[in-house]
Amino acid sequence: MEDMKNIQWFPGHMAKTRRLIKSNLSLVDAVVEILDARTPLSSRNPEMDRLVAGKPRMAILNKADLADERATEKWLAYFRKQNITAISADCKTGRGLKNFIPTVKTQVLKSLVEKYEKLGINGKPIRLMIVGIPNVGKSSFINKIAGTKKAKAEDRPGVTRNKQWVKISSGVEMLDMPGVLWPKFEDQQVACRLAFTGAVKDDILDIETLASKLLKFLAENYPENLRERYKIDFDENDEGYTLLEKTGRKRGMLISGGEVNTERMAVTVLDEYRGGKIGKITLELPEDESNE
Repeated sequence: MEDMKNIQWFPGHMAKTRRLIKSNLSLVDAVVEILDARTPLSSRNPEMDRLVAGKPRMAILNKADLADERATEKWLAYFRKQNITAISADCKTGRGLKNFIPTVKTQVLKSLVEKYEKLGINGKPIRLMIVGIPNVGKSSFINKIAGTKKAKAEDRPGVTRNKQWVKISSGVEMLDMPGVLWPKFEDQQVACRLAFTGAVKDDILDIETLASKLLKFLAENYPENLRERYKIDFDENDEGYTLLEKTGRKRGMLISGGEVNTERMAVTVLDEYRGGKIGKITLELPEDESNE
């Protein structure tokens, strides 16, 4: 089975979003980047540092309900060391979001708020640009904060939408930008992590290779979760494809001749990981604590 080829994916609408971010940056006071708590670093667009340079920033580690809680705490500490305000949240249920607006006003934009107060400026809203790669939950975040369905949620990665302003009752306006990936994945491990979580379209990858890589990662980093979910025996020498065959055989996914339908099982493994059925799994740790 061939390994995954280099993933390069930069549709025209991604270039459009990049231009939108640059042209609208002067309209906002700060930039809020929505990240996937399972892949906080890999889901950060490395171009964003350049695109929004000079603006106060905040990070929301979304989907924390699907991530390893101990790993999330390490990531929050990592961002604090980087002087980036960060909170973890589950944007679908709203867990962790009640302190978002207070945090923006008392930490991210504290100096601006104090300036407005000294000048006696009342009623001028704080404006935030909301950015993030596809499928990290930007729309869920905006809808939960605003208490509306103004932002269209879209699970399929790479779906283009135009920018839109969303006003919320607490004196804050949010500029929702379409999800944007970057031109080239220099690090194929980053590409794999994004593919595991669904941020990259499955149909541009070899699904069996992808699932095999995920199973190998689980065997090395979350072996008990793997055993509990699939009821298989394995050792550290098992390759990912071997694990895929074992899980498929255990699930009875067989075709003529008794062979395992590895493609069907690959889809199942990825769906179950993304749905949290294998457990709370984080795919990377900060710096020297990497769990690869």
